[in-house]
Amino acid sequence: MLDSPPGDLPCLTVCATLLEKAANQASLCRSCEVLGVDRLVLPRVDESWEFRKIAASAQQWQRVEYCPPDQLLQWLVQQTGYRIVALTVQATAQPLTDYAFAAKTLLLLGRELTGIPANILALCDGALTIPQYGRVESLNVQTAGAIAIYEYNRQWRSP
Repeated sequence: MLDSPPGDLPCLTVCATLLEKAANQASLCRSCEVLGVDRLVLPRVDESWEFRKIAASAQQWQRVEYCPPDQLLQWLVQQTGYRIVALTVQATAQPLTDYAFAAKTLLLLGRELTGIPANILALCDGALTIPQYGRVESLNVQTAGAIAIYEYNRQWRSP
């Protein structure tokens, strides 16, 4: 994928196709809308009460697209022009605090508990991790996604 030339406008896509829990999808939808994400990619349409309650109507304003998990590999290949970065807990990943986001970034989030499959991770241009200082192994995926989105915004949308 390509780095964006200087002067490009911020364009962040968050791909959460691997998320299985409606509560995480809905919370992420709400965070994406509040933080100005260009598009959110979810595995399927969810009109359930749980999703609507947690999303707090954000799904009405957030641009949402859908890609089933079994089509993710093919979908990622079609995302030309984006720098694809995976958010992971792998020790080899670059700390989020040291990463310079491209203007046109696709942030890939992993499945709850198991993360991002190796064949999908191999397609990514980079892997990021959020430095952690506690004893728990990782953050909830939607919380980690919100932190990464905030950092993208800090780099690209700060006055």
